[in-house]
Amino acid sequence: MNDHLVRILSKDGSLRAVAAATSDLTRTICQLQGTDPTASVALGRLVTGTALMGALLKGDQRLALRIEGSGPLQRLHAETDADGRVRGSVKNPLAGLPPKADRFDVVGAIGKAGFLHVIKDLGLKEPYRSMVQLYTSEIAEDLAYYLTTSEQIPSTVGLGVNLDETFAIATAGGFLVQAMPGGNEALIPLLEERLKQLSPITCLLSEGKSPLQILEQLFEGIPFTVQMETTLEFRCNCSRPQVAGMLRGLGADEVRAMIEEDQGAKVTCEFCKETYAFTVDELTALPQLKN
Repeated sequence: MNDHLVRILSKDGSLRAVAAATSDLTRTICQLQGTDPTASVALGRLVTGTALMGALLKGDQRLALRIEGSGPLQRLHAETDADGRVRGSVKNPLAGLPPKADRFDVVGAIGKAGFLHVIKDLGLKEPYRSMVQLYTSEIAEDLAYYLTTSEQIPSTVGLGVNLDETFAIATAGGFLVQAMPGGNEALIPLLEERLKQLSPITCLLSEGKSPLQILEQLFEGIPFTVQMETTLEFRCNCSRPQVAGMLRGLGADEVRAMIEEDQGAKVTCEFCKETYAFTVDELTALPQLKN
């Protein structure tokens, strides 16, 4: 099954939901980052959650989620746009933690103290930025807490990442269900019961169920319309001109240090690991050294 997401809306407008399959893009991102098993599960969940929230974007809008915690992973970051192009990174890809109760210790890897940052580029002069303290350090619960408290939309988030015998990503996916303002509140208890009975998302995807079929199971008896279906893929938007622009933003002393100590500069993208090399002549030509 190709990675993709589906967004639906109940016909009375009371409920909105998104479900996604993210196995391939999550696998690619974790391979690029060199994550150990616990880090793979943590980063895979954040990448999936970012893709789900990206389904609510429009046009050229972009979304970034960043978790900064007290655990060994230190910082996880994921970005997406309205077209389903996703990338992600982790500061320390080696959590080095054993499983707890036969589960990967994502909470310990993230740390119980920290913050979730949400950055939305909505095409305005400045990006929208919000920050909340980590609620439980279980990424799905933290995203639901943010959506419910900061965006005032009661939300449930389910995220799943399953590894194969080599500890590579086997299956990944998730869902987001929201109760819209002014909707029929009588539907909420029904949906809550369905969510309790729902098998883990990775099991459903492993059985061959598509995101739409998962939503159909959740919304059985609740009429809905499909609003969109979007292909998901790993895509990094870094470029040499973009990196050159970053170098132009450095101070003159920093550039001189690159010239004198390193005889040039090599900048590696944190997401795709592409390395961009700049010679001494290219650095000398930067405008801050001509002033």
